[in-house]
Amino acid sequence: MVSKHEQHVRPGLLSDFILGSQDGLVNVLGILLGLSAATNDTTIILIGALAALGAESVSMGAVAYTSTLARRRVYEAERTRELAEMRDLPDIEREEVRTIFRNWGFEGDELEELVRKIETKPKAMLELMMAFELNLSTVSEAQPLRSGLVVLASTVIGSAIPIVPFLLPGLSIETSAIASIALSGAALFGIGWYEAAVTIGPFWKSGLRMLLIGLAAGFAGYLIGHFAHVY
Repeated sequence: MVSKHEQHVRPGLLSDFILGSQDGLVNVLGILLGLSAATNDTTIILIGALAALGAESVSMGAVAYTSTLARRRVYEAERTRELAEMRDLPDIEREEVRTIFRNWGFEGDELEELVRKIETKPKAMLELMMAFELNLSTVSEAQPLRSGLVVLASTVIGSAIPIVPFLLPGLSIETSAIASIALSGAALFGIGWYEAAVTIGPFWKSGLRMLLIGLAAGFAGYLIGHFAHVY
């Protein structure tokens, strides 16, 4: 059983969650504010926002899948090449291993003993070269699909947040827009807070950074809608 202090965050899942939720929220907020400034028709505003939610979610999920799949293919290609070099160019690979250990502060007999030991474990030697010579992280077979689904789901959730006030009955477009900004701002701050909670850094700084980035994008959408309405 793994204790609480031994549990670690998977950086891929965290980045996928932040990517999807932030991107979906920011994009839809910008569209909502732009349409709110350009038209007084709530139906048009909702259709535009919901269309953006659907297109953005599918697009982001697909991009996450294909980009992660590409990283896996690169990893596998380099792994195959490294195996061939270990077989055909053992002296060169041995020197590369020696360089890695030397950069870690090993030297003399201790260094040579480490090199001899790692040579007797081809799997360990291969993983060492992949990580510290090529700077490549393992991408599992399941990771592309998992990444795509996480980004898809988080984009849907993030995109839905700024839409909620526009679905409430009895609110004017101006009130809905203000409520959408407030709700989105709270959600963006929460995403930043969560990032800091599972990594490092001050909660308020991470939350404020996420909030400012999101609201700046939303304001850009508002300006476009405002000037489109004027002209």
